[in-house]
Amino acid sequence: MHETSVALLQELTQADAVPGHEQEVRDAFRRRLNGIGPIETDGMGNVTCTLDAGADAPRVLIESHMDEVGFVVQRVTPGGFVKFLPLGGWWPHTLLAQRVSIAVEGGKKIPGVIGATPPHLLAEGRRDKVLAIGDLYIDVGAESREQAESEFGIAPGCPVTPATHWLPLEKPGLYSAKAFDNRVGVALVIEAMGTLADAPCTVIGAACVQEEVGTRGAKTLAENVRPDIAIVLEGPPADDIPGFDASAYQGALGCGPQIRLYDPTMIAHPGLASFVRTIAEDSGIPHQVAVRQSGGTDAAAIHTAAAGIPTIVLGVPVRYIHSHVSIMNIEDYAHTLQLLLAVLGKLNSDAVQSLRA
Repeated sequence: MHETSVALLQELTQADAVPGHEQEVRDAFRRRLNGIGPIETDGMGNVTCTLDAGADAPRVLIESHMDEVGFVVQRVTPGGFVKFLPLGGWWPHTLLAQRVSIAVEGGKKIPGVIGATPPHLLAEGRRDKVLAIGDLYIDVGAESREQAESEFGIAPGCPVTPATHWLPLEKPGLYSAKAFDNRVGVALVIEAMGTLADAPCTVIGAACVQEEVGTRGAKTLAENVRPDIAIVLEGPPADDIPGFDASAYQGALGCGPQIRLYDPTMIAHPGLASFVRTIAEDSGIPHQVAVRQSGGTDAAAIHTAAAGIPTIVLGVPVRYIHSHVSIMNIEDYAHTLQLLLAVLGKLNSDAVQSLRA
Protein backbone atom coordinates (compact mmCIF):
# COMPACT_ATOMS: atom_id res chain seq x y z
CA MET A 1 0.00 0.00 0.00
CA HIS A 2 3.06 2.26 0.22
CA GLU A 3 4.40 1.57 -3.28
CA THR A 4 3.85 5.13 -4.53
CA SER A 5 5.62 6.66 -1.54
CA VAL A 6 8.52 4.20 -1.76
CA ALA A 7 9.03 4.94 -5.46
CA LEU A 8 9.00 8.68 -4.81
CA LEU A 9 11.48 8.41 -1.94
CA GLN A 10 13.78 6.24 -4.01
CA GLU A 11 13.75 8.77 -6.84
CA LEU A 12 14.44 11.69 -4.52
CA THR A 13 17.19 10.07 -2.45
CA GLN A 14 19.04 8.91 -5.55
CA ALA A 15 19.12 12.50 -6.81
CA ASP A 16 22.21 14.52 -5.92
CA ALA A 17 21.63 17.91 -4.31
CA VAL A 18 24.26 19.32 -1.98
CA PRO A 19 23.78 22.92 -0.80
CA GLY A 20 23.80 25.35 -3.69
CA HIS A 21 23.41 22.56 -6.26
CA GLU A 22 19.81 21.38 -5.77
CA GLN A 23 18.78 21.22 -9.44
CA GLU A 24 18.08 17.47 -9.63
CA VAL A 25 15.60 17.59 -6.74
CA ARG A 26 14.10 20.86 -7.97
CA ASP A 27 13.48 19.23 -11.37
CA ALA A 28 11.77 16.27 -9.69
CA PHE A 29 9.58 18.62 -7.62
CA ARG A 30 8.48 20.50 -10.73
CA ARG A 31 7.88 17.32 -12.71
CA ARG A 32 5.86 15.64 -9.96
CA LEU A 33 3.65 18.71 -9.34
CA ASN A 34 3.25 19.84 -12.92
CA GLY A 35 -0.42 20.71 -13.43
CA ILE A 36 -1.28 20.67 -9.71
CA GLY A 37 -0.87 24.42 -9.23
CA PRO A 38 1.31 27.37 -10.24
CA ILE A 39 5.00 26.57 -9.75
CA GLU A 40 7.47 29.38 -9.08
CA THR A 41 11.20 29.59 -8.40
CA ASP A 42 12.87 32.51 -6.62
CA GLY A 43 16.35 33.93 -7.00
CA MET A 44 17.82 31.61 -4.37
CA GLY A 45 16.47 28.52 -6.12
CA ASN A 46 13.58 27.77 -3.73
CA VAL A 47 10.62 26.27 -5.57
CA THR A 48 6.93 26.48 -4.60
CA CYS A 49 3.61 25.09 -5.77
CA THR A 50 0.40 26.81 -4.63
CA LEU A 51 -3.13 25.53 -4.18
CA ASP A 52 -5.18 28.72 -3.94
CA ALA A 53 -8.36 28.57 -1.82
CA GLY A 54 -9.31 32.19 -2.47
CA ALA A 55 -8.42 35.66 -1.27
CA ASP A 56 -10.08 35.26 2.13
CA ALA A 57 -8.48 31.90 2.96
CA PRO A 58 -5.51 31.77 5.34
CA ARG A 59 -2.11 31.01 3.83
CA VAL A 60 -0.38 27.89 5.12
CA LEU A 61 3.18 27.01 4.16
CA ILE A 62 4.32 23.38 4.15
CA GLU A 63 8.09 23.52 3.79
CA SER A 64 10.98 21.13 3.24
CA HIS A 65 14.59 21.49 2.20
CA MET A 66 16.06 19.91 -0.91
CA ASP A 67 19.74 19.89 0.01
CA GLU A 68 21.71 17.12 1.65
CA VAL A 69 25.05 17.22 3.42
CA GLY A 70 27.95 16.89 1.02
CA PHE A 71 31.21 18.50 0.03
CA VAL A 72 32.81 20.92 -2.40
CA VAL A 73 36.14 20.50 -4.19
CA GLN A 74 38.76 22.84 -2.75
CA ARG A 75 41.74 21.87 -4.89
CA VAL A 76 43.60 19.01 -6.57
CA THR A 77 47.03 17.97 -5.31
CA PRO A 78 49.97 17.51 -7.68
CA GLY A 79 49.47 13.76 -7.35
CA GLY A 80 45.84 13.98 -8.53
CA PHE A 81 44.10 13.58 -5.18
CA VAL A 82 41.11 15.82 -4.46
CA LYS A 83 40.95 17.93 -1.31
CA PHE A 84 37.49 19.03 -0.21
CA LEU A 85 35.50 21.08 2.27
CA PRO A 86 32.26 20.02 4.02
CA LEU A 87 28.85 21.39 3.11
CA GLY A 88 26.85 20.80 6.28
CA GLY A 89 27.66 18.91 9.45
CA TRP A 90 29.76 15.74 9.16
CA TRP A 91 31.34 13.51 11.75
CA PRO A 92 34.65 12.55 10.08
CA HIS A 93 34.44 9.08 11.65
CA THR A 94 31.79 8.18 9.03
CA LEU A 95 33.79 9.22 5.97
CA LEU A 96 36.82 6.99 5.53
CA ALA A 97 36.58 4.54 2.59
CA GLN A 98 33.19 5.87 1.49
CA ARG A 99 32.27 6.34 -2.17
CA VAL A 100 31.44 9.79 -3.51
CA SER A 101 30.46 11.37 -6.81
CA ILE A 102 31.97 14.60 -8.15
CA ALA A 103 29.77 16.53 -10.59
CA VAL A 104 31.78 18.31 -13.27
CA GLU A 105 30.83 20.75 -16.00
CA GLY A 106 28.62 19.19 -18.66
CA GLY A 107 26.72 16.98 -16.20
CA LYS A 108 29.20 14.11 -15.97
CA LYS A 109 29.79 12.54 -12.56
CA ILE A 110 33.23 11.31 -11.59
CA PRO A 111 33.29 8.45 -9.06
CA GLY A 112 35.78 8.51 -6.23
CA VAL A 113 36.61 7.07 -2.84
CA ILE A 114 37.58 8.94 0.32
CA GLY A 115 41.01 7.52 1.02
CA ALA A 116 41.58 5.24 4.00
CA THR A 117 45.11 4.17 4.84
CA PRO A 118 45.25 0.42 5.60
CA PRO A 119 46.12 -0.40 9.24
CA HIS A 120 49.26 -2.18 8.01
CA LEU A 121 50.71 1.23 7.06
CA LEU A 122 49.64 3.09 10.19
CA ALA A 123 51.82 3.63 13.21
CA GLU A 124 50.12 2.27 16.33
CA GLY A 125 49.44 5.74 17.73
CA ARG A 126 47.53 6.77 14.59
CA ARG A 127 45.13 3.82 14.42
CA ASP A 128 42.75 5.20 17.06
CA LYS A 129 42.90 8.81 15.91
CA VAL A 130 39.86 10.42 14.27
CA LEU A 131 41.10 12.40 11.30
CA ALA A 132 39.95 15.95 10.64
CA ILE A 133 38.18 16.56 7.35
CA GLY A 134 41.10 18.73 6.31
CA ASP A 135 43.32 15.63 6.43
CA LEU A 136 41.09 13.61 4.11
CA TYR A 137 41.20 13.36 0.33
CA ILE A 138 39.25 11.79 -2.52
CA ASP A 139 40.96 9.27 -4.79
CA VAL A 140 39.48 9.41 -8.32
CA GLY A 141 42.21 7.26 -9.84
CA ALA A 142 43.99 10.20 -11.46
CA GLU A 143 47.72 9.94 -12.01
CA SER A 144 48.30 13.69 -11.72
CA ARG A 145 46.67 17.06 -11.15
CA GLU A 146 46.74 17.63 -14.92
CA GLN A 147 44.78 14.43 -15.59
CA ALA A 148 42.24 15.14 -12.83
CA GLU A 149 41.65 18.68 -14.07
CA SER A 150 42.09 18.48 -17.86
CA GLU A 151 40.85 14.96 -18.57
CA PHE A 152 38.35 14.37 -15.76
CA GLY A 153 37.13 17.98 -15.52
CA ILE A 154 37.53 18.29 -11.75
CA ALA A 155 37.91 21.89 -10.60
CA PRO A 156 37.54 23.94 -7.43
CA GLY A 157 33.87 24.45 -6.64
CA CYS A 158 32.61 21.15 -8.06
CA PRO A 159 29.93 19.63 -5.79
CA VAL A 160 30.65 16.27 -4.18
CA THR A 161 27.83 13.95 -3.10
CA PRO A 162 27.76 10.64 -1.19
CA ALA A 163 27.37 7.75 -3.63
CA THR A 164 25.11 5.01 -2.29
CA HIS A 165 22.25 2.82 -3.47
CA TRP A 166 18.63 2.51 -2.34
CA LEU A 167 18.45 -0.57 -0.13
CA PRO A 168 15.31 -2.30 1.24
CA LEU A 169 16.24 -3.95 4.53
CA GLU A 170 15.22 -7.44 5.59
CA LYS A 171 12.47 -6.11 7.87
CA PRO A 172 9.59 -5.04 5.60
CA GLY A 173 9.07 -1.29 5.51
CA LEU A 174 12.62 -0.30 6.47
CA TYR A 175 14.84 1.30 3.85
CA SER A 176 18.40 2.59 3.76
CA ALA A 177 19.60 5.44 1.54
CA LYS A 178 21.44 8.71 1.66
CA ALA A 179 19.64 12.02 2.10
CA PHE A 180 16.45 10.97 3.91
CA ASP A 181 17.33 14.28 5.61
CA ASN A 182 15.49 15.83 3.99
CA ARG A 183 14.03 14.03 0.99
CA VAL A 184 11.35 12.66 3.32
CA GLY A 185 10.21 16.27 3.72
CA VAL A 186 10.25 16.96 -0.02
CA ALA A 187 8.30 13.76 -0.65
CA LEU A 188 5.70 14.73 1.97
CA VAL A 189 5.19 18.11 0.29
CA ILE A 190 4.81 16.48 -3.13
CA GLU A 191 2.36 13.84 -1.91
CA ALA A 192 0.32 16.29 0.16
CA MET A 193 0.01 18.75 -2.73
CA GLY A 194 -1.04 15.94 -5.06
CA THR A 195 -3.61 14.61 -2.58
CA LEU A 196 -5.33 17.76 -1.31
CA ALA A 197 -8.67 18.49 -2.91
CA ASP A 198 -10.59 21.16 -1.02
CA ALA A 199 -8.49 22.35 1.92
CA PRO A 200 -9.98 25.36 3.76
CA CYS A 201 -6.69 27.23 3.36
CA THR A 202 -4.35 28.25 0.58
CA VAL A 203 -1.49 25.77 0.75
CA ILE A 204 1.98 26.72 -0.44
CA GLY A 205 4.18 23.65 -0.84
CA ALA A 206 7.86 24.56 -0.82
CA ALA A 207 11.23 22.93 -1.31
CA CYS A 208 14.09 25.14 -0.13
CA VAL A 209 17.81 25.36 -0.78
CA GLN A 210 20.82 25.50 1.53
CA GLU A 211 19.28 24.48 4.85
CA GLU A 212 22.37 22.48 5.77
CA VAL A 213 24.58 25.58 5.64
CA GLY A 214 22.40 27.90 7.72
CA THR A 215 18.73 27.88 6.64
CA ARG A 216 19.60 30.36 3.88
CA GLY A 217 16.84 29.50 1.43
CA ALA A 218 14.15 29.52 4.10
CA LYS A 219 14.98 33.11 5.03
CA THR A 220 14.23 34.26 1.49
CA LEU A 221 11.19 32.01 1.15
CA ALA A 222 9.50 33.22 4.32
CA GLU A 223 9.90 36.87 3.36
CA ASN A 224 8.49 36.20 -0.11
CA VAL A 225 5.58 33.95 0.87
CA ARG A 226 4.63 35.50 4.23
CA PRO A 227 2.28 32.72 5.33
CA ASP A 228 -0.09 32.87 8.28
CA ILE A 229 1.04 29.45 9.52
CA ALA A 230 4.06 27.28 8.67
CA ILE A 231 4.60 23.53 8.95
CA VAL A 232 8.21 22.44 8.48
CA LEU A 233 8.67 18.82 7.37
CA GLU A 234 11.93 17.14 8.32
CA GLY A 235 13.94 13.95 8.73
CA PRO A 236 15.26 14.39 12.31
CA PRO A 237 17.75 12.01 13.95
CA ALA A 238 16.24 8.89 15.47
CA ASP A 239 17.54 8.10 18.94
CA ASP A 240 16.50 4.44 19.33
CA ILE A 241 20.04 3.11 18.95
CA PRO A 242 22.62 1.61 21.34
CA GLY A 243 24.04 4.12 23.78
CA PHE A 244 20.76 5.94 24.44
CA ASP A 245 18.33 5.38 27.30
CA ALA A 246 15.27 3.60 25.91
CA SER A 247 13.06 5.35 28.46
CA ALA A 248 14.08 8.70 26.96
CA TYR A 249 13.47 7.96 23.27
CA GLN A 250 11.75 10.85 21.45
CA GLY A 251 12.43 9.71 17.90
CA ALA A 252 12.07 5.94 17.61
CA LEU A 253 11.47 4.17 14.31
CA GLY A 254 7.96 2.76 14.02
CA CYS A 255 6.43 5.11 16.60
CA GLY A 256 5.07 7.72 14.20
CA PRO A 257 5.87 11.33 13.36
CA GLN A 258 7.89 13.46 15.73
CA ILE A 259 6.22 16.70 16.82
CA ARG A 260 9.04 19.01 17.83
CA LEU A 261 8.26 21.45 20.64
CA TYR A 262 11.75 22.83 21.16
CA ASP A 263 15.28 22.95 19.83
CA PRO A 264 17.95 25.63 20.40
CA THR A 265 16.82 27.52 17.27
CA MET A 266 13.02 27.53 17.76
CA ILE A 267 10.35 27.20 20.41
CA ALA A 268 7.22 25.87 18.71
CA HIS A 269 4.15 28.08 18.86
CA PRO A 270 2.25 26.62 21.87
CA GLY A 271 -1.21 27.00 20.35
CA LEU A 272 -0.18 25.39 17.07
CA ALA A 273 1.62 22.59 18.89
CA SER A 274 -1.51 21.87 20.95
CA PHE A 275 -3.66 22.04 17.79
CA VAL A 276 -1.49 19.46 16.02
CA ARG A 277 -1.20 17.13 19.01
CA THR A 278 -4.97 17.18 19.56
CA ILE A 279 -5.59 16.24 15.93
CA ALA A 280 -3.08 13.40 16.18
CA GLU A 281 -4.70 12.08 19.35
CA ASP A 282 -8.27 12.45 18.09
CA SER A 283 -7.34 10.76 14.79
CA GLY A 284 -5.52 7.88 16.48
CA ILE A 285 -2.27 8.71 14.68
CA PRO A 286 0.79 7.42 16.57
CA HIS A 287 3.20 10.24 17.28
CA GLN A 288 6.16 11.31 19.40
CA VAL A 289 6.86 14.61 21.13
CA ALA A 290 10.41 15.92 21.04
CA VAL A 291 12.26 18.50 23.10
CA ARG A 292 15.71 18.60 21.50
CA GLN A 293 18.97 19.63 23.18
CA SER A 294 20.68 20.34 19.86
CA GLY A 295 20.08 20.81 16.16
CA GLY A 296 17.77 23.05 14.21
CA THR A 297 15.66 23.28 11.07
CA ASP A 298 14.36 25.82 8.57
CA ALA A 299 11.81 26.70 11.23
CA ALA A 300 14.55 28.83 12.80
CA ALA A 301 14.39 31.24 9.87
CA ILE A 302 10.68 30.96 9.16
CA HIS A 303 9.16 31.58 12.59
CA THR A 304 10.89 34.96 13.02
CA ALA A 305 10.23 36.26 9.49
CA ALA A 306 7.98 39.21 8.67
CA ALA A 307 5.80 39.92 11.73
CA GLY A 308 6.33 36.41 13.12
CA ILE A 309 4.87 33.15 11.80
CA PRO A 310 3.43 30.46 14.10
CA THR A 311 5.46 27.38 13.15
CA ILE A 312 5.67 23.69 14.00
CA VAL A 313 8.10 20.97 12.87
CA LEU A 314 6.84 17.49 11.96
CA GLY A 315 9.52 14.89 11.40
CA VAL A 316 9.97 11.34 10.14
CA PRO A 317 12.61 9.83 12.47
CA VAL A 318 15.71 8.71 10.57
CA ARG A 319 18.65 6.75 11.95
CA TYR A 320 22.18 7.84 11.01
CA ILE A 321 21.38 11.14 9.30
CA HIS A 322 24.34 13.10 7.93
CA SER A 323 25.92 9.88 6.70
CA HIS A 324 25.90 7.69 3.59
CA VAL A 325 23.49 5.10 5.02
CA SER A 326 20.48 6.49 6.89
CA ILE A 327 17.48 4.26 7.71
CA MET A 328 13.77 5.07 7.89
CA ASN A 329 10.46 3.25 8.42
CA ILE A 330 7.84 3.80 5.72
CA GLU A 331 5.06 3.52 8.32
CA ASP A 332 6.42 6.63 10.06
CA TYR A 333 6.36 8.44 6.73
CA ALA A 334 2.77 7.34 6.04
CA HIS A 335 1.60 8.46 9.49
CA THR A 336 3.34 11.80 9.04
CA LEU A 337 1.51 12.31 5.74
CA GLN A 338 -1.76 11.32 7.41
CA LEU A 339 -1.21 13.85 10.19
CA LEU A 340 -0.17 16.59 7.77
CA LEU A 341 -3.32 16.14 5.68
CA ALA A 342 -5.51 16.04 8.80
CA VAL A 343 -4.00 19.31 10.07
CA LEU A 344 -4.36 21.07 6.72
CA GLY A 345 -7.99 19.97 6.59
CA LYS A 346 -8.72 21.84 9.83
CA LEU A 347 -6.74 25.05 9.29
CA ASN A 348 -9.70 27.21 8.31
CA SER A 349 -9.95 30.94 8.90
CA ASP A 350 -11.34 30.59 12.43
CA ALA A 351 -8.64 28.12 13.48
CA VAL A 352 -5.83 30.23 12.08
CA GLN A 353 -7.25 33.41 13.59
CA SER A 354 -7.41 31.77 17.00
CA LEU A 355 -3.77 30.69 16.70
CA ARG A 356 -2.69 34.21 15.83
CA ALA A 357 -4.81 35.92 18.47
